[in-house]
Amino acid sequence: MNMRVQQGFTLIEVMIVVAILGILAAVAYPSYSDYAARGRIAEAVSQLADSRVKMEQHFQDNRTYVGVPTAPCNGTAVTLKAFSVTCAPTATTFTITATSTAALGAAGAYVYTVNQNNVRATTMFKGATPTCATGWQTKKGETC
Repeated sequence: MNMRVQQGFTLIEVMIVVAILGILAAVAYPSYSDYAARGRIAEAVSQLADSRVKMEQHFQDNRTYVGVPTAPCNGTAVTLKAFSVTCAPTATTFTITATSTAALGAAGAYVYTVNQNNVRATTMFKGATPTCATGWQTKKGETC
């Protein structure tokens, strides 16, 4: 009798494996993107907090927020990996803003602010109105 041993895979078996891998990738990629964004957001809010402390130290010494020698409040924006941090000081007030760049997916999709009263706000989160308007929202579904 002439019996052949099957070698390799059939086209159907290969297509089933490809479909399973596609489904896994479709589920995993958004989760990974959110995880990576949270890491970049931490860098931005850390810069905001650090800049706020420097502004308060300058105010204690000089009784004005104008004339701070360090960026971003000296007129020079701070460029992080995925955010641009700017500052708008006056004699008695300031607002420091971190806005996402294209490196985080979409420019302006995330916007965080802090002011002289330490009022923290998330004015944009993933391009939509945030669910955390009185604090820094760092992940989807987070509340203040």
